[in-house]
This record gives sequence, structure tokens and C-alpha cells, in this order.
Amino acid sequence: MEPRSLATEAVHAGREDLAELGLHAVPLDLSTTYPSYDTRAEAARLDAFAATGELPAGPPVYARLDNPTTARFETALARLEGAEAAVAFASGMAALTAVLLARAAMGLRHVVAVRPLYGCSDHLLTAGLLGTEVTWVDPAGIADAIRPDTGLVMVETPANPTLAELDLRAVAHSCGTVPLLADNTFATPVLQRPLESGARIVLHSATKYLGGHGDVLGGVVACDAEFARRLRQVRFATGGVLHPLAGYLLLRGLATLPVRMRAASASAALLAERLAADPRVTRTHYPRIGGAMIAFEVEGDPHAVTAGVRLITPAVSLGSVDTLIQHPASISHRIVDEGDRRRAGVSDRLLRMSVGLEDPEDLWADLDGALSASERARPRATASR
Repeated sequence: MEPRSLATEAVHAGREDLAELGLHAVPLDLSTTYPSYDTRAEAARLDAFAATGELPAGPPVYARLDNPTTARFETALARLEGAEAAVAFASGMAALTAVLLARAAMGLRHVVAVRPLYGCSDHLLTAGLLGTEVTWVDPAGIADAIRPDTGLVMVETPANPTLAELDLRAVAHSCGTVPLLADNTFATPVLQRPLESGARIVLHSATKYLGGHGDVLGGVVACDAEFARRLRQVRFATGGVLHPLAGYLLLRGLATLPVRMRAASASAALLAERLAADPRVTRTHYPRIGGAMIAFEVEGDPHAVTAGVRLITPAVSLGSVDTLIQHPASISHRIVDEGDRRRAGVSDRLLRMSVGLEDPEDLWADLDGALSASERARPRATASR
């Protein structure tokens, strides 16, 4: 196939066979099971999958093994990330769980990670719920933290929620032969493709920008074909499958991903500039690579900001067509130890905003009113007696 631009791939990847099928829209296959008249052949196909993780040719035996609609989304996402394969899951956390289990099954239970990460990713690693052990380091300490049983180095850039950025190429070099997992949820393949910088595994909470409309839950891992086979075996065993309707919605979301990211990023850059110049804001974080996420710290009461918005929705999650704002220390990163949270730059006055597709002037008018409410709610110093 001739190389195509990302915008073209977003529209056409995973759909190449539709015309020969006599279709224009992607078909939605909701089957949970499939007819198996030749049970000896089915046994052989299942044995092959158990041995290699390679998906059997022909119809799936059962929806936990594979689904044609979800497979289209996987094909498209792999193409956008420049990966050999992609494996979809019920959520971003299910995807991360599968990665950790796949490495642990090889006797590699140790993880080296850099904060901040998404709060639940941090908790999954720190709590050892899957029998893993984590060593938290600064980027400069990655190489020294690697042990013989290290199965993974995990980073997120831009990071949730501070939008801190890492040099992925330098980090990948520090990893040596240990696979680098990069959470690319905030950037999406529109802004960066971590595999091109040396990462070997790319994680997305597909719930966010890939879906793009706040109405679908999903996760996906882009990687090489060998690791994809292991992930499929974990997915089949644990049942963390993506529902076909979710796969359908995510494939549809990919078609507009480049357009949505460019429009939202333009508005976010404008708002970040205004926030940085506003005396009611003490610090503004906006990534060098751009994007639709902004983090900022307020002089006044951050809770008054989330209570004071009217057009912007105060809610967790991100990446939707409408703008969302939330207080990480209260919600998305509440599960992280307070000291660890603050050392990672997640202060109690930090707010995280996911900019949508509204007119930026309307968004600024809403923010301006909420920031004024925040100032009014700030306790005033009283004269000493």
C-alpha cells in the first residue's frame, strides 16, 4: 500500500474492504457466538491460538476471542500509530492490566515508572494488585533502576494532569532492552507517535480523544505483532474485551480525530496564553507539542472555579467535543498518596481543563466569571491586633 497521510488513514484505515462488500458504512457485528459445524477444525484453531496467540482465520468461535468490528478499529489505530498491531480492551485500565499481566507471565514483574501518571495507573502499580513491584524514578534515574526482572518502563507524556513532557527518544535509550510503554492518551497519534522515538508499546485510554464524544469506554495497546499475540491471550483469559458497539464508535471517532485535535488545540493555545497573563492564575501548564489540554493553578479557591463554570462542564475524563474541567487532587489523582501527588507537581490549587470545540471566546467568558468567583472565595488576611 502506498504511504498515506494521517488524515487520510484516519478516514480510510480499517475500511478498505467495504466497497467490495457492497457497503459504505462499517458493519456492526453484535454476535456473541458463531456457528461451528466442524468441531475438529475448531479444536485445531483453538489449540493454535492457545499456543501462539495468533487469531484464527475465518469467523471467530466466540466474541471473547475476536470480533470483526473491533478488529477494524484495531487495524486503524495500529496504522495511525505506525505499529504492526493493536489490541483493544474494555477500558484504558484493562489495557494496562493486560500489559502488566503479559510481562508478569514471563517472570518480569518489576516496573520502572516516572510520575506523574494517570491516578489509577499510579495506584495499580503502587498497590501491587497484580503482583507487580514498581520503582518510581526521575527520568535521569531510569537506567540505574532497571533490574534483571524489570519487564517494563512506563511514562506518560504529556503527563496527566500536569502536562509535563519527556524526551521519549532519550527515555527509550535509557531503557536499553527493556520495553518502554508510553501512554499517548493526551497527545494522540496526531501530535506524536511514540514508536518512532523508540517506545515499543503505546497505550491509549480510547475513551478520551479516540472516541471523542464522551459516549464510549475503551482502551487499546499498539505494539509489535509478537506482543500483540500475548495480549490477545491475556484478553481471552481475563475477559477484558471491548464491546463491538464501542469498537464501532471508536472507529467512527478516528475518522474525525485529526480535525478535532487541530481545532481544539488552536482554542487551547489561545486560552493558555490568556490564563498565563491573568493575575488570578499563578501558573499555567501547556505542552510544547500543543494539544487540547491545559493545566493551571489559581490564586484563589480552585473549588470555586469548578463550581462557578456554566458553559464548561465540571467533570472527570477528557477529549470530548465539549470542554471539561476538574480538580485532580480531589478526583482523578485522589487515589495517589498526598505526598507522592505533590512531589509529582499535582498541587491542591491545580485545575485540569480539556478544551473542546466551542468558540474560545465563549469559553473564556465562562472561565473569567469562574476565576472571579474563585478570587471572591479566597480568605482575606485580617489586620493584626
